[in-house]
Amino acid sequence: MNFKYFLVPLIAFITISCNTKKEDLEAAVNIETPTIPADYNPEEKLKELGITLMEASAPVANYVNAVRSGNLIFLSGKGPLQANGENIQGKVGTDLTIEEGYEAARITGINQLSVLKSELGNLNKVVRVVKVLGMVNAGPDFPDHPKVINGYSDLMVAVFGDRGKHARAAVGMGSLPGNIAVEIEMIVEVMPD
Repeated sequence: MNFKYFLVPLIAFITISCNTKKEDLEAAVNIETPTIPADYNPEEKLKELGITLMEASAPVANYVNAVRSGNLIFLSGKGPLQANGENIQGKVGTDLTIEEGYEAARITGINQLSVLKSELGNLNKVVRVVKVLGMVNAGPDFPDHPKVINGYSDLMVAVFGDRGKHARAAVGMGSLPGNIAVEIEMIVEVMPD
């Protein structure tokens, strides 16, 4: 093996690195703090929409509702637990209509907002919704998973405006825990502490 093919690029890299100004290095790693417009108020938007958040439901196994890493919060999957304590259950397209699935996804969104508020204290700290994974309890021939998960996505945009628009996957599952209609997880960027 001829080491000159490795040695020459390495020496060039070290030389360039040593000649790089401190200011250039600092600028390269500088991460700007996100800003929130003065008129951005998801808490007020919830009131306008007539939505009251519930106390976040406790996890049913050995996990937590949310994990924060830096300025991201990863929310565990939640389902359509209603105010009466009952989940919306059944397969969309068989037991439930697309509209009923949409409503189940919307209720799941309200549940996730409840978790997020309990983590942050105030939803105005949300910079943006980053990613949503929506799972629909459906039969193998059901093709309209996105129409169901739109119930969740539409709610996020209604509450957070353009900051609620997110990357998303909407997929079908052969079953979900407790036969719930949907389970949805989310990643959110928040203001630094």
